[in-house]
Order: sequence, then structure tokens, then C-alpha cells
Amino acid sequence: MTEFLKELENKKRIIEEYMEKDLSEGGLSYNTVISAMKYSLSAGGKRIRPILMMSTYLLFKEDVSNILPFAAAIEYIHTYSLIHDDLPSMDNDDLRRGMPTCHKKYTEAMAILAGDGLLNYAFEKMLDCEIPHSREAAKYIAGASGKDGMIGGQVIDIENENKIIPLELLNELHSLKTGALIKAACAVGAILGGGSEEDIESLAKLGALIGMAFQIRDDMLDKISDNETLGKPVGSDEKNNKTTYLTYFSLSECDEKICELTLQAEKILDTFGERGEFLKKLIRYLSSRNK
Repeated sequence: MTEFLKELENKKRIIEEYMEKDLSEGGLSYNTVISAMKYSLSAGGKRIRPILMMSTYLLFKEDVSNILPFAAAIEYIHTYSLIHDDLPSMDNDDLRRGMPTCHKKYTEAMAILAGDGLLNYAFEKMLDCEIPHSREAAKYIAGASGKDGMIGGQVIDIENENKIIPLELLNELHSLKTGALIKAACAVGAILGGGSEEDIESLAKLGALIGMAFQIRDDMLDKISDNETLGKPVGSDEKNNKTTYLTYFSLSECDEKICELTLQAEKILDTFGERGEFLKKLIRYLSSRNK
């Protein structure tokens, strides 16, 4: 295992150990919803958003322990969105990362409540975290996950099912639905790290570039991967008549676009010297992932 992969696994372990302790199950009369929340959290996610937040924070500070409530919060919000995305009224998916989706395991009603629980708990965590710039960071995440961010992107997606939408609208959809929370992860790392306004702006741009490359790769994997590797049925975009980047570009053109976005992101990190090396490697890793 390379040094990069060791560091990546270490960051993933840190956030997963924190979340495991943070969401404890007990003899509560409403314990089912906590069990459903933990089930979806433990379904083998890549933890990209908390890892990005931790990594951008480390550009300015040396110890991530202070920001773990925020790193967990952004993963709670991401997981809530996946639970709701999978619901019969949304994407109606039976599998998520090779496991039954939350509504298949716990019923649709409990899945809705588990998503609601994760979203609310995320804000409890951030509001309880009394560290410098925490209010500003929480506000940024609220905007990224709300009507002008992730939810707005979901609305565009739902309202344009079975339609070929213009490329401009497709870019907006994914900059909100996928990109907003990834952008927030990078910006909030800088905010909590005490970065300048210029730092926050440049790292927000970094997150936007990563988010776009991430989505293009997602569209490619739905075409070229297999069910076992991806952990869910491939070809669902085509089956559901969704407009994707492959509607407008070939696989090789998509690869070229990911390379362009990666180079732009790496250029932003050049200003941070050696401290930006892990993030550069992470961006390259994500751009060529197979799941």
C-alpha cells in the first residue's frame, strides 16, 4: 500500500471511529430510527466529503480533532440525501453500495425518518461545536445543502426526468446536487482553519472542480462498470432516460474533461506547496476511481 493510500485510510478511520462513537444505540423506545441511521452510515461510503474537509483544514492547522463534529456533520447530511434519493418516490433504488437501501431494510416510513434524523443531528453537532468560525462554517454548509444547493439540484433533476436537458442546465444541476456539498467541504476546511477570504474562495473553487470531475466520472461508471464493483445496478441512467454527460460527450471526451478539471484543481493547490500534495493525490485518485 502506498503512503497516499495509508494516509487516506487513516483519515477514513478517524472519521468512522468518531461517527461510531457519536451515534450510540441504547435501550430507547425509538431506537429503530437510530439503528436505521447507523445502517446507512455504515454502508461502506468513501467518506470523501469529511476527508476533503479534514485535508483542506490541514493546509492551515495541524490537528483535525477540533473539527470532527463538522466532518461528521457533512457526512450525516450526505447520507441523509442518499437515503431520500433511494426512496420509491425519488430514484426507487433497491441497492446502495451492494446492500439493501434503507427503505428496503427498515420500511419507507423509517427511512424517511432516518434521513430526517441525520439532517437534524448534523446541525446539532455543528451548533454544539464552539470553535472559532463555527457559525460561519455551519451557515456555509446550511446553504450548500438547502434549496439553493443540494436540494435545488435535486429539484432540477426530478422536474426533468425523461427529458433531454441543455448542457448548461445539466451543469447547473450537478454543480448543485453533487458539487455544492463537495465545494462546502473544501471551503469549510479553510473557514475553520482560519484561512483568508482569498483562501476560502480558492478552495471553494477547488471543491467545485472536484465535484464536477466526480460527477462526470460517476456518469462514466454507470456505463462502463458492473453491478458487483459499483454496488448497484449499472445502466440505470440510460434505463431511466436521464441526461448525463455521456448524452453530450463520448467516453474519451469525458476522460479529457476530467483531466482538464484535475489540472485546474492542482494549479490551485500549487500555492500551498508541499501541504497540498495529499490533496493533489486525492484528486487524481478520485478521477480514476472504479466505484
